Amino acid sequence: MSATEPYHAEHMAWMGLALDEARLALETDDVPIGAVVLGPDGGVLGSGRNEREAHGDPTAHAEIVAIREAAAALQRHALELGEGGDGWRLEDCTLVVTLEPCAMCAGAIVLARIPRVVFGAWDEKAGAAGSVFDILRERRLNHWVEVYAGVREEECATLLRDFFATHRVPAAEHRSSA
Repeated sequence: MSATEPYHAEHMAWMGLALDEARLALETDDVPIGAVVLGPDGGVLGSGRNEREAHGDPTAHAEIVAIREAAAALQRHALELGEGGDGWRLEDCTLVVTLEPCAMCAGAIVLARIPRVVFGAWDEKAGAAGSVFDILRERRLNHWVEVYAGVREEECATLLRDFFATHRVPAAEHRSSA
């Protein structure tokens, strides 16, 4: 598993924004995954964190929340300028997320036409950017994504490991309570 290209210094700073979002997910006992969508100028168009527990919504992954917010921001901006536009095409944007996107999120990234994804930790159980699947670079689809993997990987992975260490019941304890 490797990135499409080496990541850049700005990716490190952007990942800091995603990590800030991930930490906010802890307040609602959600898995600490955060995401930001950056516009062509590098400004944040949308941000999100896992909100599945907070809203009881299985689709409330950090990437989906950030994509929805970014699309709404683009649509508002187009309306303010009196321009047309659908608001859902996030062309020339970059999505930064602390964990490799799953299949659902990878599909949304492709459909939103996001050209670049930067992620931190690999997800060897459900990742769809090179671990289990590679939806983002699937040549049979109508849109392909540049992938920059492993940005601040250890910091992202540690946040997740620490969360799950305090939320998982040891197997022996689980068996005895059954």
